[in-house]
Amino acid sequence: MLYALCFLLFMIGLYCAVVKKNMVKIVIGIMVMEYAVNLFLIMLGFRFDEAGKAGVAPIIDKLDAGARQVFTNTSVDPLPQALVLTAIVISLGSLALMISICITNKEAKRMSISVPLPVFVAVPLVMAFLLAIFGNKGRTAATILANLATIALLIMALCSLGQTRMYLMGKWTIPLGINLVLDGLSSLMLLAISVVSAASMLFSAGYMEQYTAKPKYFTLFLLMVAGMNGVVLSGDMFNLFVFLEIASLASYALVGFGCEHEELEASFKYMVLGSIASMFVLFGVALMYANTGSLNMAYISAAIQSSGLNAGLAFALGLFITGFGLKAALVPFHAWLPDAHPSAPAPISAMLSGVLIKALGVYAIARVLFNIFGVSIQVGWILVAMGLLSMTAGAFLAIGQWDLKRLLAYSSISQIGYVVLGIGLGGLILAQKRNPAWASLAILGGLFHLVNHAVYKSLLFLNSGSIEMATGTRQLKQMGGLAEKMPVTRATCTIASASIVGIPPFSGFWSKLILVIAAVQAGFYWIGALIVFVSLCTLIMYLKVHRYAFLGELPENLEQTEENEGSMLAAMVFLACLCILMGLLLLPSLRQTLLEPAVKVLTDGIAYSANIINIQ
Repeated sequence: MLYALCFLLFMIGLYCAVVKKNMVKIVIGIMVMEYAVNLFLIMLGFRFDEAGKAGVAPIIDKLDAGARQVFTNTSVDPLPQALVLTAIVISLGSLALMISICITNKEAKRMSISVPLPVFVAVPLVMAFLLAIFGNKGRTAATILANLATIALLIMALCSLGQTRMYLMGKWTIPLGINLVLDGLSSLMLLAISVVSAASMLFSAGYMEQYTAKPKYFTLFLLMVAGMNGVVLSGDMFNLFVFLEIASLASYALVGFGCEHEELEASFKYMVLGSIASMFVLFGVALMYANTGSLNMAYISAAIQSSGLNAGLAFALGLFITGFGLKAALVPFHAWLPDAHPSAPAPISAMLSGVLIKALGVYAIARVLFNIFGVSIQVGWILVAMGLLSMTAGAFLAIGQWDLKRLLAYSSISQIGYVVLGIGLGGLILAQKRNPAWASLAILGGLFHLVNHAVYKSLLFLNSGSIEMATGTRQLKQMGGLAEKMPVTRATCTIASASIVGIPPFSGFWSKLILVIAAVQAGFYWIGALIVFVSLCTLIMYLKVHRYAFLGELPENLEQTEENEGSMLAAMVFLACLCILMGLLLLPSLRQTLLEPAVKVLTDGIAYSANIINIQ
């Protein structure tokens, strides 16, 4: 049966490669053929005995008794395994070719693949419920399927870049029906979510072996991804709330997945404050509906433009700022984050800091304030103040921490302040009707820093998980001398630290430089100076991490420490490469594809309503 499946996949790929005239479809056909060969090689090297248990693989079976003893507990041939790894490398090359075609070809729009928008929610949602039925015997299969799901989402997110379209659920027109909207901002968020999800899921393959109920972990992980994708694609406020709750509920469970006292306490605190935030958002949605008669974002914006902002809508605006501010862990709404991030498994810490607080918090604030209500001078100053307060308070609190993951958690509060500062400064400049180029530059810096932080902070949390798994501790004072024992972890951590500090040519330098230039051009010299000062504080905290974790003498109890290998190492190297290369996003061709469409969505402001209504 499985051999027939391989043959069927190979023939489908061959058909696409030979018959189709679209270059992207040809490349996809070749990739399907390669994956069919990979699957065939895996089955060739794996055998079951008559009882259904893993048996001896055919090549091993031909060895003499002495050689076979080495492979007593294995059922995989080394030769097919090596061939599969080689084929995977070739497949990645084909994937890189397809991506380069989609981005650099002058006819990219004509060749682009229109992925149905519900697929971004349906794939992780269906896979989550499918993996829930796997028991401990199906851990390997669950791991493979979960990773395939996140890789598929990443490929679809790449193929959707540069597109603006709307999907009507059940073909019901808005405002009566539910719509999903893909524009520059949502496509940028989808890509960030997909990249971090793929890396975190790959890291989880090895890291989560120390936990029980691994398939249930994958179920919760994919539910969280489905919720985040739904939030950034939703075109109406109530469904944004529904998807926000799906992602939130999954994250509550994942924070407490270890079931120890620390994890359960942090999960409970996170759940209480997260539920309060959700309550604020739900009340805000109810007030919106009561005052405009619609739940669709575009029609709510049009109603506000025609009738003005009354007391009920102004109160709803305050509820949204508070609720989404809690989700984003902005100061003074940050109390849950320093406990939740250290307690969660390392891949979940990467997801929480890398994308969850951005999708459920920063994205939602930006979408509601810019595209529905329109940014006023007062709201612009509120965002700037919250951004500056988060930057400085998070940095000062991080410097004093000795728990590695807690230090990274406070650092996330500081870094999310940069993002909100850039977006708020752009909104303030627009509200003051000053030079829109300055506003675009500030928003560009904020969104670019959002993407950069998603990558390098995820990498730093994966580094912390690698260190904790190898040493059994998160306390910096109990570490030292790990540079020789864990060279790859040390190298990738150095790259991520240089990026978050803002050392050229790493990615974080460019986004911070853009923010400083925007602040100076707009006449806010003190904001530019504060950005530089907080960067120096960030440098201090990460010098502290490297001094106590990787340098100095190795404690006697850590002499047997070894580098984590396999999928954990691959995930860290993947993100480290992105930290080095993401500065290239400022090149004109890539900037016009990834960043500028997202900036335009926010600078267009309440013109969003007319744009969406005209699409249908």
